Amino acid sequence: MAHTPKPSGDRSSRGDASQSQVPTTVLRIRSLLPSLAPAEQRVAQRVIDDPERAAASSITQLAKDCATSEATVIRFCRTIDFSGYRELRLALATEAGQARGARTNAPELASDINPDDTLVTVVQKIAYTDARAVEETGAAMDVEVLRAAIDAMSNARRIDVYGVGASAFVGADLQQKLHRIGLTSFAWSDAHVMLTSAALLEEGDVAIGISHSGTTIDTVQALTEAGRRGARTVAITNFPRSPIGFADHVLTTAARETLFRSGATASRLAQLTVVDCLFVGLAQIRYTDSRTALETTYEAVRGLRLSDDRRRRRSEAPAADPGRGGPAARTDGNDGTTGNDD
Repeated sequence: MAHTPKPSGDRSSRGDASQSQVPTTVLRIRSLLPSLAPAEQRVAQRVIDDPERAAASSITQLAKDCATSEATVIRFCRTIDFSGYRELRLALATEAGQARGARTNAPELASDINPDDTLVTVVQKIAYTDARAVEETGAAMDVEVLRAAIDAMSNARRIDVYGVGASAFVGADLQQKLHRIGLTSFAWSDAHVMLTSAALLEEGDVAIGISHSGTTIDTVQALTEAGRRGARTVAITNFPRSPIGFADHVLTTAARETLFRSGATASRLAQLTVVDCLFVGLAQIRYTDSRTALETTYEAVRGLRLSDDRRRRRSEAPAADPGRGGPAARTDGNDGTTGNDD
């Protein structure tokens, strides 16, 4: 019997039927693309570019279109966990039909930004692709893997997060979220500090590596060292068969890269989606402690926010000539503010 890649989680628990209309087969193929052999990559790219055409093509026609053999097409199908081409065609046709039924009057926008695009079109394309990145990441999420990662983190002595470049900002976001609910967590982005941190981890700790490509040497080495020391390892990546895929728990994003929207932009939103799922899942199972911690930390910084009265006074204050030393020229006011608002 064919093994069709199943959508993550229980359909009945999703609450939104549109989740099942996301083309999970195409998402899976895209995530495995870098790990395929060159000839298989040509087949994969043809399926990604036009899944409906691939579903309507015979194996002979698809092999001819990709300048390869039928044996390569069959090998490609087995690589992505289908028993043969017929099962792949059926999955693609089913998902294409679901996608057509879910389409609205708004046309699907291309992700690439063209030189002659207006700024309005640029905004529309960015909003569309950002929304798709979040939606597809949610659809591709393996809820059982997510649950296992959350369970490991909830019982951890400490949680170290590794990431460089754009992934470092995502790691910092996760760290501050965990800190807000009382979990001991650190985010590292320097290669040397990451390794020294990983070397001090032990059983009961958790290390999380964030890398869109899954090939970032610094992050892979730190996660490897953490695992060697006995810590549970979690990887957040777009490509589960990349070098970082050795982690105990691999959470896959679904970001598309284009010329202007490289991994540093598209992947960030997808990674933040995974981060939010981890955070909310943790906060939920530690509900009482998390709520108390959130209320406590909110009260701690409450005094750093402008009150309604202070905001009203600022909005009603007359605009003075800075050159005459009026209120607008002062660096601090009667209410104790500094004029350097964050």
